[in-house]
Amino acid sequence: MTSGNLFIVTAPSGAGKTSLVQALLTADQNVELSVSYTTRPPRPGETDGKDYHFVPTETFLRMLEKGEFLESAEVYGNRYGTSQTWINQRMEGGRDILLEIDWQGAAQVRKMFPYAVSIFILPPSLEALRQRLKGRGQDSQEVIERRLRAAREDSSHVSEFDYVIINKEFDEAVKDLLSVVRAARLGAGKQLQRHSDLINKLT
Repeated sequence: MTSGNLFIVTAPSGAGKTSLVQALLTADQNVELSVSYTTRPPRPGETDGKDYHFVPTETFLRMLEKGEFLESAEVYGNRYGTSQTWINQRMEGGRDILLEIDWQGAAQVRKMFPYAVSIFILPPSLEALRQRLKGRGQDSQEVIERRLRAAREDSSHVSEFDYVIINKEFDEAVKDLLSVVRAARLGAGKQLQRHSDLINKLT
């Protein structure tokens, strides 16, 4: 069986990453989202086991010590991590897996999975990002300004990624994301393995 692809999607806070990922998952049933572990409390509407595995800091640190995470990072005082065992099992079963993580986690994953396809989502402008963060209605002005400063830092790592998508028009950005996924599946290495019988007969 051909092993699945590993996709990494990264973006500064407020760039629309989560909405784009959800649209991709709806449009392509062959992509499965890796559910990260986090120590932060759930936001309104979030479900444990679906959006994140919400765990106490003590539990997270215990898992970290055991080496259970493919990657982990601390963001805004909260910890996030991805289960390495789950990723390996799903990919070996032929599933495409998507990681929705920050640039620090992405760097860690690329070291272990150099063939991972990494995608960075950018907002069309800093002002658009500011308005999106305000529109959430979740953060104080101080927190918004801190997130904007962090967004500049996050965006400085954009050149480390394979693909860059500007989320100006949401529908177009979704098409761009789908295009990257499809292109990865059509790579010669994957296709030669997936269709070896056909290719052997033709050659």
